[in-house]
Amino acid sequence: MNRSAALSLVEPLDRQTLGERAYAQLSELLFSGRMGPGDKLSLRQAADVLGVSIMPVREAVSRLVAEGALEVTPNRAIRVPLMTAAQFRDLTQARIAIEGHVAATAAGTRNKDDLKSIAVAEAAMRAESRLADPDLARAVELNKTFHFAVYEAAHSPTLVGIIRTLWLKAGPVINLDLRANPERLAKGDAIRCHARVLKAIRAGDGDGAREGVANDITSAANVILSRGGLSPSSHERLDT
Repeated sequence: MNRSAALSLVEPLDRQTLGERAYAQLSELLFSGRMGPGDKLSLRQAADVLGVSIMPVREAVSRLVAEGALEVTPNRAIRVPLMTAAQFRDLTQARIAIEGHVAATAAGTRNKDDLKSIAVAEAAMRAESRLADPDLARAVELNKTFHFAVYEAAHSPTLVGIIRTLWLKAGPVINLDLRANPERLAKGDAIRCHARVLKAIRAGDGDGAREGVANDITSAANVILSRGGLSPSSHERLDT
């Protein structure tokens, strides 16, 4: 293939950059619970808000649909998928297995910069939780920052990518619930689990890091399931 033919296959850099930016911004809406299960997304409105043409947004949405974070309904609307209790339990078990493993790995691979990032994130969320009127949107962001500081310390881009995909699916349920129920932050389960994970990673204790992350995920999931806000599966509806 000659040089001209090869270059014709390369997408313009500005278009790639806009597509990545749109993907990052839309992903953040899902991570943070600003969009919840069943919420619809208008490509035109998203493009207007992001200040880009509709094409980068369409590309970002197609990527999120492929990852299972968004879906196209029969009438061609784009929305955050509804999640049944059974699906949420399955997603929770996957998160415990993968995120727990990566946290355990991080305990053996972390360096000084990793430890600093994890400690700063842990302290920031702990401080936010102690405020009389905590900023829940900031708490959501700090929670994500802490978890990904831990996972990045494993130095495995492949595993971190898998975890990001899991969070795209879990975020609309978990963080929407936190925003609506501030007592979850005040109760302090996440704060205690984060402190345990930090202590374990500092000590090189892989099992302790794995258990701390598992307890954090399990505690949040149990609260959400106990509220009964998720749709029952068809099998569960038949049993009730």
